[in-house]
Amino acid sequence: MKKISFCLFITIFTQYAFAQQKPLKLWYTQPAALWEETLPLGNGRLGMMPDGGVIKENIVLNDITLWSGTYQDANNYQAHQSLPQIRKLLLEGKNDEAQALVNKAFICTGEGSGRGNGANVPFGCYQTLGNLVISHHQNQAKDSYSGYSRRLSLDSAIATSQYQLNGVTYTREYLTSFDNDVCVVRLTASKAKSLNFTIGLNRAERYTVKTTGNQLQMSGQLNNGTDGKGMKYLTLLEVKSGDGKIVSTGTSLTVSNASEAIIYLSAGTDFKNYGFLEKTASTLNAAMAKPYSLLKKNHIAKYQKLFNRVALQMHNDKNDQPTNERLIAFNKGTNDNGLLILYYQFGRYLSISSTRPGLLPPNLQGLWANQIQTPWNGDYHLDVNVQMNHWPLEVSNLSELSLPLADLVKELVKPGEKTAKAYYDAKGWVAHVVTNVWGFTEPGEDASWGATNSGSGWLCNNLWEHYAFTNDKKYLKEIYPILKGAAEFYNSVLTKENANGWLVTSPSVSPENNFYLPNGKIASLCMGPTIDNQIVRELFNNVITASQTLNIDNHFRTILAQKLTQLPPAAQVAKDGRIMEWLEEYKEAEPQHRHISHLYGLYPANLITPDHTPELAKASMASLNARGDKSTGWSEAYKILFWARLKDGNRAFKVLKQLLFPVYSNAASMNYDGGSYANLFCACPPFQIDGNFGGTAGIAEMLIQSNQGYIELLPAIPDEWKKSGEVKGLKARGNFVVDMTWKDGRITAYKISSPEKKKVKVKVNGIVKEIKSV
Repeated sequence: MKKISFCLFITIFTQYAFAQQKPLKLWYTQPAALWEETLPLGNGRLGMMPDGGVIKENIVLNDITLWSGTYQDANNYQAHQSLPQIRKLLLEGKNDEAQALVNKAFICTGEGSGRGNGANVPFGCYQTLGNLVISHHQNQAKDSYSGYSRRLSLDSAIATSQYQLNGVTYTREYLTSFDNDVCVVRLTASKAKSLNFTIGLNRAERYTVKTTGNQLQMSGQLNNGTDGKGMKYLTLLEVKSGDGKIVSTGTSLTVSNASEAIIYLSAGTDFKNYGFLEKTASTLNAAMAKPYSLLKKNHIAKYQKLFNRVALQMHNDKNDQPTNERLIAFNKGTNDNGLLILYYQFGRYLSISSTRPGLLPPNLQGLWANQIQTPWNGDYHLDVNVQMNHWPLEVSNLSELSLPLADLVKELVKPGEKTAKAYYDAKGWVAHVVTNVWGFTEPGEDASWGATNSGSGWLCNNLWEHYAFTNDKKYLKEIYPILKGAAEFYNSVLTKENANGWLVTSPSVSPENNFYLPNGKIASLCMGPTIDNQIVRELFNNVITASQTLNIDNHFRTILAQKLTQLPPAAQVAKDGRIMEWLEEYKEAEPQHRHISHLYGLYPANLITPDHTPELAKASMASLNARGDKSTGWSEAYKILFWARLKDGNRAFKVLKQLLFPVYSNAASMNYDGGSYANLFCACPPFQIDGNFGGTAGIAEMLIQSNQGYIELLPAIPDEWKKSGEVKGLKARGNFVVDMTWKDGRITAYKISSPEKKKVKVKVNGIVKEIKSV
């Protein structure tokens, strides 16, 4: 009887038609006043952010590969000679003296990795490509227009702006083509021959603009920090118009008396791209040879192949206010689950728009930067940020977008081997706290943050998760040398601490945090911070599993298994009931610090779970309560994930609401001022895209979890979501796709499918059962 009931249960969902999803859009009734109000478009390589200005429009342009700086060797090859003394001082409890020695003899030799000042030194900086400026209606008053709207459709990856002026409706349509790899702006007017505008290209520095015929060209070369001859770039722009007149000056194009005009922009750099000048030109020509209708159709189709994999609906999805007003209303108490759906899908949209296989992963700004010296260099921070950028991908059915990170990590192995030898005289490879497109693996410029040596191990977690979700053994074989090399490093450097004889990293830090020593001084440097112990434990276990799966490296597997018995426990509980961040119960210098690194074992790892380690789960709650909910944007996103793993949906929802708190200033702050800008970009502040991706992952984690050996449906659903909802297309570990509906907080129907039918455990309405996927 139970089997028959279950079959009916599955069949009901199989026959169930997923309700029509409400159109997903961001929209506004005014042009953007700040860059953080503009609408982000991107095809994984090229990006643009139009402000929708009426008289003068500025569209910020980006290319994911455009970096200043260059390859460098910033290793101090004498550093390992000071390692014994550093470790001796740490064993003696003289952390402050050890830290002073690290700052003297154990940091990188090049500038730029710290404090975000890399633009003009070899470390480099991710930079804006420039600006496309369109000047309209030069003889009209700025306040004479009406009926203004500005929109971004997440369903089609197309933005629009529209307004009326002197009885004419003007419409602009913007897209970054997923089909032809160009940026396109289409301008139309309701009255024939009403379009009159001028187009220019500019950049804050290092650019030349000229016209060749009716083609506008901008080119230049960035600073490499040595002789000034860094990366080269080229931007080409042309306009098509059936009835308009196009005239070129030395540095601009003017279009007059047109009913329609289409701007095509192609750009490229010489980053691993020989012949980029010719490729940039041929890409532009190919796009212009297609009818706009076909280019647009193909763009939408290719984008939707990724975006349409997941659909989510809940009750209270009726709010149709402009997005900026919607944020304000939500934080004043309006129930608006539609805003949360929009935010979740916006995160997926940003992922699709900011990377694609064969290119670079999203950096601190994703794809979008409007400065020469981008905040914190727009680089890849390895102590949570780039990892967080990838957390929503697997569960949100965008697995292939994890591959650019794997490619980046592959290129860290060789330089990381040099760094491991220079600083630790160790085998394997290591990366510390930051990296860039030039393969930087050295410690940072100050021990207080730069001595973090767990960056490589944390990256391996992301690589492993892609395998866990896809079961792709070919991929596992490709990444195994990376995982093994990272494990070889930690295996080489682990050293005994005094109190228990555990093997730990030394020296290291708990990312960006510090503590008081008994002498009253503040230090960061320590032995075996909790996050290191957790990362090493997880990495060793994953390498053992991989070697068994691939049937290789029996000897190394045995070594790691033996070392596992000598590591500290996954976490220790302090006298006050919290998870200890360090081996010793140091007094924290900043109890509400934005980093919560000692809970790595709770998320993204699987070392702390309510089922298997309830005492550690309880201690994790105590740690989160002590840290507080309010913080920088990305930190709030991380806390959503922690509370979701702890199965507290209401607390996760509370922090999610804080993440959507309206922020109006783009000034940098570490004073717990996080939230969201009007365009839903996450405010650290300033803008950092990791908070968007962390928030997206958090929403998914509230709906589905698969980290405890079974798939759990609605593990952390808050009261606000319980009435009714449905989702299709989420992924679970083991390469399962999950669809489900619920009412009053209980699952009413679900389907679990996979390429190969196989048994899987699923927890539904509190009961774990084993079923066979369809």
